Amino acid sequence: MADATEPTPGASALLIIDMINDLDFDGGEQLAPAAEAAAQRIRTLRDRADAAEVPVIYVNDNFGQWHSERSSIVDHCRRAGSRGTALIDALRPRDRDYFVVKPQFSGFYATNLPVLLPQLGVRRLILTGVAADICVLFTAADAHMRDYDLWVPEDAVASERTEHLDWALELMRKSMCAETAASGALSLAAWLARADE
Repeated sequence: MADATEPTPGASALLIIDMINDLDFDGGEQLAPAAEAAAQRIRTLRDRADAAEVPVIYVNDNFGQWHSERSSIVDHCRRAGSRGTALIDALRPRDRDYFVVKPQFSGFYATNLPVLLPQLGVRRLILTGVAADICVLFTAADAHMRDYDLWVPEDAVASERTEHLDWALELMRKSMCAETAASGALSLAAWLARADE
């Protein structure tokens, strides 16, 4: 797998946004079914990313636990009674995955993501996770402003309401030049091959 000592210019990275989540907020119950469906598709993408040596980067809220690191955040979100248990069971981060804690909506705001991505030689991002109309959207906007090519698979993101998902995908397509084909319609291999076009 690529790392800071072996940059791969033009490479892609898979970003998994806020999927380590307890869904303990207004609307979390409505989001849960769509997030769980997206988690299964993200897991497939993650497996394919592993096979293609594409770095996997979790970009995650800290749930107000400012002294926490990845294992504490995972444990918090998987505690007894958490709505997010199925998400963590599907997508628990591995030791080899990168884990970026974000304090606000965008994965680029006040995080080390703007430093990490160039170190990995990454210029193309696959954005997945929740919520499509909030944190995924803000991350996509910041990525677009930094000239990253974007793929936001429409079946690997979720929102509380279908109309919010559709609106966010349309905005990312039209205003951020994002590819939004579903992961079943555009393979990871085909996305990676576009870097050579």
